[in-house]
Amino acid sequence: MSKLTTDQIKQYHKEGYVAPIEILTREEALEVRNEIELIENRFPNELNNSGRYNVHLISPKLDEVVHNSNILDSVESIIGKNILVCSTTLFIKNANQNGFVSYHQDAKYIGLEPHNWVTAWIAITDSNETNGCMKMWPGSHADLKEHDQKFNQGNLLTRGQTIKNVPEDQVKPIELKAGQMSLHHPRIIHGSGINKSDDKRIGFVVQSYIGTNVRQVLGKNSVQIARGVDEFKYHEVINRTKLLMSDEGMLLRKRENDYLKEIFYNGSDKIGKF
Repeated sequence: MSKLTTDQIKQYHKEGYVAPIEILTREEALEVRNEIELIENRFPNELNNSGRYNVHLISPKLDEVVHNSNILDSVESIIGKNILVCSTTLFIKNANQNGFVSYHQDAKYIGLEPHNWVTAWIAITDSNETNGCMKMWPGSHADLKEHDQKFNQGNLLTRGQTIKNVPEDQVKPIELKAGQMSLHHPRIIHGSGINKSDDKRIGFVVQSYIGTNVRQVLGKNSVQIARGVDEFKYHEVINRTKLLMSDEGMLLRKRENDYLKEIFYNGSDKIGKF
């Protein structure tokens, strides 16, 4: 069981995140990495740019992570026993790469309301300050801030969403070992730096574990039932994948990624590569 302790739950509500949480063994994390790299090698362009979204729909190993009972026990401690999965993202920073994530709040552009949802960031490789781990501004989740759209080079966000004047002296690096996880609130301000190491850094993000009372207000997305029952039935429910890179999974992922594109660029007159 990986239910959060009372102190961890208090930390989440006070600071907007909790970490580290033990989820996978290093061996299990390596198995996931191997499947990701198998996809990269066999299908060189499949995970590039917007291909990083919803890889759990074509990868049985990532599907297993999404539905991992240790993760779901922790998530249940935050949002309750009925849990839906709503999109995933692979953040791969190659060795000595300049890719970064500007400071932002997920809830500003994902369109899920109310904010009864949580993001799980699972380290498939070690994630530290050298290779560009996440950084959180503790306690910054009280309300939503204004974001600039920069579309700047190297920024791994869709629009380069950026919050100005984040105090670096108050930001904390979230270092994780392979197999560990952080959970963060939809409104916490966070980002990450570049990878200065000689190995790739891989983070697998369940962008949203959502309560069944949560609606998509900017477009449409489908869900999987991870635990419990779907009381409100606001979303189409889709099946889990069983085969690597199946035709059915590929078609489903394309549809879901098209939905995400409409959500992420809602109201924008410019489309980025992600």
